[in-house]
Amino acid sequence: MSPYSIILNSPALLCPLAGILGLMVGSFLNVVIYRLPIMMQRGWKQECQEFLGLPISEESIATFNLALPGSHCPACNAEITALQNIPVLSYLLLKGKCANCQTSISIRYPLLEVLTGLLSIIVVYQLGGQIETLFALILTWVLIALSGIDFDHQLLPDNITLPVLWLGLLLSLFNIFTDPISSITGAILGYLCLWTIYQLFKLFTDKEGMGFGDFKLLALFGAWLGWQYLPLIILLSSLMGAIVGTAMIIFVQRDKNIPIPFGPYLAIAGWIALLWGEKINTLYLTSVGLI
Repeated sequence: MSPYSIILNSPALLCPLAGILGLMVGSFLNVVIYRLPIMMQRGWKQECQEFLGLPISEESIATFNLALPGSHCPACNAEITALQNIPVLSYLLLKGKCANCQTSISIRYPLLEVLTGLLSIIVVYQLGGQIETLFALILTWVLIALSGIDFDHQLLPDNITLPVLWLGLLLSLFNIFTDPISSITGAILGYLCLWTIYQLFKLFTDKEGMGFGDFKLLALFGAWLGWQYLPLIILLSSLMGAIVGTAMIIFVQRDKNIPIPFGPYLAIAGWIALLWGEKINTLYLTSVGLI
């Protein structure tokens, strides 16, 4: 048996490797969550300036992407070295402060790294060493990034959602997670379902109940998992959204007129469906006597 086979068939070896990889990916996701919205805003600004014939601002044309400029402290602009950028460990060694100016570093960064590592371990433990596991990890990381961006900006970027939606359709051609007919039907119904709810809500209240990014995210899950999992995802996400939203209004005194991003709840529900959807659906159908 080859070393690769030993690792793939041994959870005791595979899970720690997944955790370490998840920590490193989580560090990168912190960059994506912070920088991608800024990149998009600068791009929109430049497009508007070009359309209106206005001078292009220096900020719009300055190099700013996921790689450049290098990591630096936003307070003192000091460069963050590789040793200061080790997931979680560097935060602990620096005691949560910039090495140069001692400005506090948000605990959100190591928490997201830990979250990514833990979810990666759960995916590997649940699915084992098969090809589906690799793509499930990719989807998990994408959902973390989308949730973070939506939480901060109420935005689900098309340049993340749409390529991953197409990936789900492509995987269905090889019967990974679902078959092509279920995948295509799921993508269509996933989008139309929330789009219809949006239109009806707007018709009766003259308000927008959700964003178009939510439609595309549900379409993404339909493409990856098939239309059969859409009711479960909608039910779970709505239930979680109602519980969390009500709790925030009651206990945190959040203004009920302030919109709450729905993307993170969809992401959590879709992730649960990815790993345990078949068991949940079977349990439900058995309980109501349909199987």
